Amino acid sequence: MGVFDDLVGQERASVTLSRAAAAAADLLAGGRGAGMTHAWLFTGPPGSGREEAARAFAAALFCPDQGCGHCDMCHQVAVGSHPDLEIVRPQGLSYGIKDTRRLILRAAGAPTLGRWRVVLFEDADRATEGASNALLKAIEEPPPKTVWLLCAPSPDDMMITIRSRCRLVTLVTPPSAAVAHVLATRENVPVAMAEFAARAAQGHLDRARRLALDEPARDRREAVLSIPRSLTGIGECVTAAERLVKTAEDEAAAVTSTLNESEITELRQVYGEGSTGKGLNRGLIRGGAGALKDLEDRQKSRATRTKRDVIDAALLDLVAFYRDVLAVQFGAEVELASEDRRADLEDLARASTPEDTLLRIDAIMSCRRRLSANVSPQMAVESMTISLHRPRL
Repeated sequence: MGVFDDLVGQERASVTLSRAAAAAADLLAGGRGAGMTHAWLFTGPPGSGREEAARAFAAALFCPDQGCGHCDMCHQVAVGSHPDLEIVRPQGLSYGIKDTRRLILRAAGAPTLGRWRVVLFEDADRATEGASNALLKAIEEPPPKTVWLLCAPSPDDMMITIRSRCRLVTLVTPPSAAVAHVLATRENVPVAMAEFAARAAQGHLDRARRLALDEPARDRREAVLSIPRSLTGIGECVTAAERLVKTAEDEAAAVTSTLNESEITELRQVYGEGSTGKGLNRGLIRGGAGALKDLEDRQKSRATRTKRDVIDAALLDLVAFYRDVLAVQFGAEVELASEDRRADLEDLARASTPEDTLLRIDAIMSCRRRLSANVSPQMAVESMTISLHRPRL
């Protein structure tokens, strides 16, 4: 099975990337390499597999057989250990110009194994304006064998000068049936659970996998989807908002705490804490305090990003719930992401109008925009829950 066979529901993109990998091999052999270029932009909705597609393409570029899926090159890319593959995962709120300049210097090196040097930049839309300008310069004047693979939700999320210099690969949301099939055949998930998870995740493979295999993840989704029924008054709206934000904080802390401790311990060791001997002391050597402060700032930014991501995932569940309410109100024969809460959907559909439902969806989307603009999560979510209770306020 080749590397592109793992891309769920992305047949068109797989064909494009397969042809480009063949063109890249032709270029290395002295041919024209028509169809291969040095900069690619992978776009698509959350869960479409942007990073997976870019990683599969990187494996195909390194592999002598254009992505066989079982050779050493493909395996090294899969586990992230290939010496010529640089993977960038912005963990904070943004990716700054200093980090980008260091990345560009690393990308300028010659390939270790002689084929390509590939930079896979996940969430490239988080690059600041200064970082984007530096990245543009690197893409305009690339080294002969450096390939940039940028990932972003939409082409509009990138500077127009960057996207105009990249070949666009547009991914689509995989159908639920395809996601369920992957869960059942590759993860040995029972068919009923696989179908539920695929439907609830709305084609997002990673989230479907978590829902199928992780009971706490299902419990968190259940808690979020119980919010609409619980909004019987202003007090309940405030309580629901507090509970949602507190859950996000706890989950973010659980995700980052262990990593934070290991990073601080490693940095302290690098700067000599605990070292003994002539000229050494047990404290941090010169420069250690500043490095520790920079690390703590990055960790704080990462925790904030993780918290926002958890809240945003909950908001997307709520959007799907009210979209299903709207479908019930119009009698649309479509797959419902919240089919497991059919009774709640029908009760709310009878008790409100389609206009009310649209106003509630708009309130949720406004909350997402406010969070991205650094509004206090508690205030943004409280405003949303009150609007969900009284949509015409």
